[in-house]
Amino acid sequence: TCGIAAGARPVLTTISDEVNKRELHDVLVTQTGCIGICQFEPIVEVIDENGTKTTYVKMTPEKALRVVNDHIVNGNVVTEYTIGANQK
Repeated sequence: TCGIAAGARPVLTTISDEVNKRELHDVLVTQTGCIGICQFEPIVEVIDENGTKTTYVKMTPEKALRVVNDHIVNGNVVTEYTIGANQK
C-alpha cells in the first residue's frame, strides 16, 4: 500500500504497457508487496537472466520508460535511478 500511495500503480502500468508494446515476450512484470524501504517508493527491481538484481527507486512513469529502453532492452543500467545513487 505504501508503494501504491507513492505512485507505483502508474509506474507498473507504464512498464507493463511498454513491455507489451515492444512485444518483449521474455520479460515478466509482476507486482510485489512492501520490501521495507518505504522512503524510496515507488521501487522497481529488474532481475536479469543471470539473477543479478538492480533496484530502482523513486520511480515515475517517465523514468520507467527509460529503464525499459536502456536497461531491459539494451542491457545498460540507469545508474542515477538506482538505490545506491539515491542514498544521499
